[in-house]
Amino acid sequence: MPFHPLNYYAGWSLILAGFVSGAGIGLFFHRDDFLGGYTSLRRRMARLGHIALVALGALNILFAVTVPVSSMAGLSSICWIVGGITMPAICFLTAWKKSFRHAFFVPVMSLIVAVILTLLG
Repeated sequence: MPFHPLNYYAGWSLILAGFVSGAGIGLFFHRDDFLGGYTSLRRRMARLGHIALVALGALNILFAVTVPVSSMAGLSSICWIVGGITMPAICFLTAWKKSFRHAFFVPVMSLIVAVILTLLG
């Protein structure tokens, strides 16, 4: 059976972080002016960050249990984890300071490479 334990545990950790951050953010969503209002960049980035944690956590688990262990899968495994951590981190950092948006290339490239290597592997 294929199994990548690092991605498995990273995935579940990301999902847990997504639930916790969603609960924390959700405490203030009832306020119309929270993080600049519903359509503000800050609020959209916070929402995207918490959703990215759950979604990329799930993709890490999917990778962990479906992709056979091989040398190419090793690099793909790392790229999935890097993307899963950096995408929500950049989202939350962008919600804090807009200038962090310039760092989105890091998770995007990591996830693109992860998908390509997964398909090739």
